[in-house]
Amino acid sequence: MTTIDHPERVLAVLLSAAAGFVDAVGFLASGGYFMSFMSGNSTRLGVGLAAGTAAAAIAGGLILLFVGGVTAGSLIGRVARAQRRGWVLATIAALLALAAMLGDAGLLWPACAAMAIAMGMENTVFEQDGEVRIGLTYMTGRLVKVGQRLAAALAGEDRWGWVPHALLWSGLITGGAAGAACFAAWGLDALWIVAAGMALLVLLVTLGPLRARESLA
Repeated sequence: MTTIDHPERVLAVLLSAAAGFVDAVGFLASGGYFMSFMSGNSTRLGVGLAAGTAAAAIAGGLILLFVGGVTAGSLIGRVARAQRRGWVLATIAALLALAAMLGDAGLLWPACAAMAIAMGMENTVFEQDGEVRIGLTYMTGRLVKVGQRLAAALAGEDRWGWVPHALLWSGLITGGAAGAACFAAWGLDALWIVAAGMALLVLLVTLGPLRARESLA
């Protein structure tokens, strides 16, 4: 996070906010399952297996769909190459729009499936040479970085190295709060907001100030 330039940091925070938004909407709609936070679903899978409840199947299914989204995003990147980021974001926008339409049709779990695939795919936006440079939907490691960078600051080293990591975490929280508020007002139709936001990001990363710089390490 500290080795990328300002436009890419902005993009990362915006995508983290989108993940928080979708996760909050999915969490509330599904009664406590996560669309982007697979550590939470992994815990639910373990508890469900111990209790022998349907929660295990639901959580396990969402995990598989998320992994499938990561796989699909990586494959899109291999095909699209220099245009990878725009194509991945466009596919995410389409999946979120599909989730909103499925929600309108009363098909909750198919809508959740589309959200989980989209969130898995989002984690490939910053993929390079087969490795993810910035994880966007999981923040435990990011908070560890905040703590480490704070220790470095207290030791007289980089005073502000913790800030980019804290901003990424803050993006997720802000998006989550917005998603919860929008779900309370509009239900799964709130997904149209984040789908439109993703469509706007497609334009910004292909034609505008957030244009991808694939050479960055």
